[in-house]
Amino acid sequence: MATGHTEVQVRPGSEDDLKALTDLYNHYVRETPITFDTEPFTPEERRPWLLSHPEDGPYRLRVATDADSQEILGYATSGPYRPKPAYATSVETTVYVAPHAGRRGIGSLLYASLFDALAGEDVHRAYAAVAQPNEASARLHARFGFRHVGTYREVGRKFGRYWDVAWYERRL
Repeated sequence: MATGHTEVQVRPGSEDDLKALTDLYNHYVRETPITFDTEPFTPEERRPWLLSHPEDGPYRLRVATDADSQEILGYATSGPYRPKPAYATSVETTVYVAPHAGRRGIGSLLYASLFDALAGEDVHRAYAAVAQPNEASARLHARFGFRHVGTYREVGRKFGRYWDVAWYERRL
């Protein structure tokens, strides 16, 4: 699909993407409250995360790339909501877009691909946690049928201040 001036492809993530995905995530670790991780990762530290997203099953990794350069422009994942067995039909989803690739519809492409991939899985609900404020993420989640179900106040501390996290859910 063309977004802006660049053709974008969305595909499953692979081990070849590990360094670029780690670099993208580390931007958000170092520069934003969007993730509550506080220390950057090495690719080797992120390998278990990558390997926890196979090409089938409820825990997926979808990657958006520039069709010409193959540069990673963003990624979306579904992962376990909570570790206890009764939560197995619920997933937590997330999207990260490269800072220079925002406002081009890449998050929407990634979520569309992720939810298409999950359509045949035994998954009942998707949940998303969004550090506040983040209007772009709130709009993205609303566009995909998520509804706000609550906000945890001052639940995380990063950069010397407390942050709220809004929770969204969507039936699958």
